[in-house]
Amino acid sequence: MSTQVKEQTEVDEEEQVSPGERRREKKRQLQREREQEILDAVDEAEQTVELKIFRFDPEVADKQEPRFDSFTVPFHRGMTVLDALIFARDKYDSSLTFRHSCRQAVCGSDALFINGRQRLACKTQMGELDWPVRVEPLPHQDVVKDLVVDMEHFYDQMHAVEPYFDPDELPDGELEAQTQSPENREKIKLSTRCIWCGACMSSCNIAAGDNKYLGPAAINKAYRFAMDEREGSDKKADRLRIIEQEHGVWRCQTQFSCTEVCPKDIPLTEHIQELKREAVKSNLKFW
Repeated sequence: MSTQVKEQTEVDEEEQVSPGERRREKKRQLQREREQEILDAVDEAEQTVELKIFRFDPEVADKQEPRFDSFTVPFHRGMTVLDALIFARDKYDSSLTFRHSCRQAVCGSDALFINGRQRLACKTQMGELDWPVRVEPLPHQDVVKDLVVDMEHFYDQMHAVEPYFDPDELPDGELEAQTQSPENREKIKLSTRCIWCGACMSSCNIAAGDNKYLGPAAINKAYRFAMDEREGSDKKADRLRIIEQEHGVWRCQTQFSCTEVCPKDIPLTEHIQELKREAVKSNLKFW
């Protein structure tokens, strides 16, 4: 067969393949290349780690039953759990779903249940964990998909304490600052570190059993404003009434679980106890 006839035959055969089949073949080829890329990365790695990741998707029939999928990830020094999750998503399964944003432990979006403890995935070093590493969504929250939980109730509780200033007086000058003493700033400094990650709420047994409980994060936010000397006296009284309700500070049983899992080292239990004392003092009357 001449070269010209062979080329014409190949052209005729290609024209007989439908556009849809060509797209599917291209997709299969990309899949083969991706699988080979993963094998090469794993083979070249000095060390690998196994991830066991919780999977659940209510919109896909064969994924509605919760399960764990395993992924082998190349390990390197300084690798975080978030790095490993991103590798698993980008290289193995693009449908793997989890939240992340800043990757610097200041946005709070990637709080997960890692090896049986609430942690920030971007802050948690793979090298400091027992292997295989088990990654699950935050407990006591409704799972939306895979590692993503519904945070709406958590945000509602945070807003319930009215987390904003309402001072009695404002500075006279338009550009004059509303000053705060260094001592008062030091007192509330740790409470301002909250990044709304929800780890403390997820760890709290009281919050798990009482859906109306404000929870440690919201109460800490109330502390941040109530203990600020710039807070208005009327607003502070209103705020104390909010947190001393039936599902407020008095529901706390001082288990310290919230303090133990807080990624910003906020003494949440201590702040709750101090607000209890403030609530008692505000109700004392002397004649």
